Amino acid sequence: MNIKNWNIEEMTGYKPITTFYQDFSIADNFGINAIKDTFKRAFNEWKDDYKFLTELVMVLNWKIFEHYESNESVARVYDLLWKQADEYAMENLKDEEAKYYYEITD
Repeated sequence: MNIKNWNIEEMTGYKPITTFYQDFSIADNFGINAIKDTFKRAFNEWKDDYKFLTELVMVLNWKIFEHYESNESVARVYDLLWKQADEYAMENLKDEEAKYYYEITD
């Protein structure tokens, strides 16, 4: 099974705090239903933790572009999930939580 390394720290200096990237990389090997299930579990469990929610949004965005040229249908699923998580963040994060979200995802 191919589990890719998320090299975001080398690229941006952001140090991941979750296993979301690895979780979705595993799900990638099992198809769209596994991706949706992974999102549902992660989102439902962590949507109230603004740092975890921020990283979830980042991972989903990364996965869109990771699959953009190789598997358009998977990229579209990630795009829909990213929009859902991003919209939730925009509507629910306030003050310092929103500031953190915008600074990290910028």
